[in-house]
Amino acid sequence: MTNPHGSHGPEWWRTAVIYQVYPRSFADGDGDGVGDLRGITARLPAIAELGVDAVWLSPFFRSPQRDAGYDVSDYCDVDPIFGTLEDFDHLLERAHSLGLRVIADMVPNHTSSDHPWFIEALAAPPGSPERERYMFHEGRGRDGHRPPNNWQSVFGGPAWERVTEADGKPGQWYLHMFDVSQPDLNWENPWVRERFREILRFWLDRGIDGFRVDVAHGLIKKPGLPDFPPHRTDAAEAHPREDPPYWAQPGVHDIWREWHELVAEYPGDRVLCAEAWVEPLPKLALWVRPDEMHQAFNFDYMFTEWSAKGQRRIITDSIEAFGAVGAPSTWVLSNHDVIRHATRLALGHDAPPQGEGIGPASKVKPDPVLGLRRARAATALMLALPGSAYLYQGEELGLPEVIDIPDADRHDPTWFRTKGEKYGRDGCRVPIPWEAEAPACGFSASGRSWLPQPADWGRLARDRQEGVEGSTLELYRTALRLRKEHRLGEGDVEWLPEHERSRSVVAFRNGPVTVVTNLGKRAVAVPEGRVLLATVGLGRRDDGARTLPSDATVWLER
Repeated sequence: MTNPHGSHGPEWWRTAVIYQVYPRSFADGDGDGVGDLRGITARLPAIAELGVDAVWLSPFFRSPQRDAGYDVSDYCDVDPIFGTLEDFDHLLERAHSLGLRVIADMVPNHTSSDHPWFIEALAAPPGSPERERYMFHEGRGRDGHRPPNNWQSVFGGPAWERVTEADGKPGQWYLHMFDVSQPDLNWENPWVRERFREILRFWLDRGIDGFRVDVAHGLIKKPGLPDFPPHRTDAAEAHPREDPPYWAQPGVHDIWREWHELVAEYPGDRVLCAEAWVEPLPKLALWVRPDEMHQAFNFDYMFTEWSAKGQRRIITDSIEAFGAVGAPSTWVLSNHDVIRHATRLALGHDAPPQGEGIGPASKVKPDPVLGLRRARAATALMLALPGSAYLYQGEELGLPEVIDIPDADRHDPTWFRTKGEKYGRDGCRVPIPWEAEAPACGFSASGRSWLPQPADWGRLARDRQEGVEGSTLELYRTALRLRKEHRLGEGDVEWLPEHERSRSVVAFRNGPVTVVTNLGKRAVAVPEGRVLLATVGLGRRDDGARTLPSDATVWLER
């Protein structure tokens, strides 16, 4: 299977491993219980030592934090809970000195309702230039008392909120595809496009290496704002392959072409990565055509079933779809929005949909031992693939989803908008453990933590795993070192013929490395070669031949 990743020059992002930092949960430098930029800067050497190429920072902009920073009130300033612009500059300088690039999370689909643009829009009359910055529309029915359409918020409930006008009467409705405090911008308005070009330049001029773009499949809505599904009020009944009128509209591509041109003006191969929930893969590949985004998250890969057939299919389809437009395939297993894969992979078909989360009352109860075993095998498989990979903070420690968060300590707006029906994403956002015996496991010197850490978090702390043979941390370090040494990110996938139809084994060569993953229930024979990496100890048959146990991956050198 030919891989185009290495044929387009020196662009670093084609083969990079990028580490996601969720700032409020990574490291707290001032003791208030919320992670911050100074805390991140102090821990950057640990990220560099892991062996990654870049750091992606989830939003640190000024925000009322109703959705953990994805509700921005000032795109050109740092929120005080995270520090200052000077703190950011110091972080960037330190990262660059360690050989790490830094990517910022840009949130263009919506602002905070506290943003001056929206405050001015509320104060202005219908039809005004200020209102045209957002998706304000008249309601339906007598006196406009019904929303403009039946769209539902991603966080639950209607996607429309009615405002009270200056005369005290009910007025127009504004669209919020997420929380009511996150009004959608009107990207048909040239004024909005120009403001964001200025925002991008602000950070590029400071030296940022690129942007992960939130909701990159959104921004443009279908003309006429039709109901979805037609003649229904429950958007959850839509066919998953059917494009809603608020996602994946053709007009978004014009925006990304403008952004591509802008970042191309800056030296150093600045990158744009799309968070685009788009299916099928050939359609997602449209977001990474040569004049648009450079990368797009491969969510189909993230959620592919733990089976040999499923893994072979998604790897083949991904490389073909992205390769057809000259883009690198990306690989990702966890992030701040999904159940950590050390838990999710143990749930199988019982895993709840993205964003719902799991909690104390959930019917599914994951097996933590099985989950971690599969997570290690899946990661070792992923890091052997050509292209670019993303890691989420704490997965290198084998962190599971935190399930037993008290209701009173939850923060995710999904929990509140669904009145506790959906647990949301707090379980994957719990502050990570650094030192087992330190306050808050080293996250904060004060011992404070904005989400409570499990009582046994210390057993997974970094200092308990560092230098320990067989630990998950050392597995990641080894895999990342070998990935670079053997230039696997630039390589090809060559399926081993004897396993191409196997129900239990995924096996391929990438350059000099042979990779075998056993997804079945019984041990399988291991090919000849020197063992470079194994997620569990290999077994032996009576005849002395090596075997790979179930839910395990091995790398061999021919």
